[in-house]
Amino acid sequence: MLRKITFGVIWLGFIAYAFLFAPPEQPGTFELIKNLSIGQWQGINPLIIALFNIMGIWPLVYSAVIFIDGRGQKIPAWLFATTSFAVGAFALLPYLGLREPNKQFIGKKNTFLKLLDSRVTGFILTLASVLLVAFGLQGGDWGNFVQQWQTNRFIHVMSLDFCLLCLLFPTLLGDDMVRRDWKNQQLFWLIALIPLFGPLIYLCVRPPLAEAVAEAIPSQRQPTTN
Repeated sequence: MLRKITFGVIWLGFIAYAFLFAPPEQPGTFELIKNLSIGQWQGINPLIIALFNIMGIWPLVYSAVIFIDGRGQKIPAWLFATTSFAVGAFALLPYLGLREPNKQFIGKKNTFLKLLDSRVTGFILTLASVLLVAFGLQGGDWGNFVQQWQTNRFIHVMSLDFCLLCLLFPTLLGDDMVRRDWKNQQLFWLIALIPLFGPLIYLCVRPPLAEAVAEAIPSQRQPTTN
């Protein structure tokens, strides 16, 4: 119950801050989002371009864990994971509060789960993130970014959303490691304390769900003979 209350308070607090205390929304925000989405990046700070695209990678990172974790939940994990592509942590916080600890995977992995469980997916997401971070750092204007962070609600809330997603990932990490019979406390904290790239490296190196775990437990009832 304490966990549910904590995540509920964080969720409501984040919503209240975003709409009541964050900098005001600036004219042209919709146009900025549209240009970022369709790749018309001329005149946009590379740091903002990189951050916006990384916010599209984060939901994929979470999906690689949540869709597996959701197999044993009473709530539809796909709904929260899918919505997170649009609103980030605003969608994931309710799931984290409502889910129950789940250290087993029951059932069989379908093609979609096999794709999410694959280390290849982790490598692709990591490569994309490295390229985006390098792009942002190489040509980014930090002074301009700080100024926009202080005055633009979209940039401000997106930055806080990124930080919150970094902090929340360990709440799913422990159960996912146990499902893979990978109990290493030092590794857990190493992944948890490295923003973005800790979770990405985890997706690259985590053992796949064993077939004995992924498959349904066979019935112990003996077949009848005629």
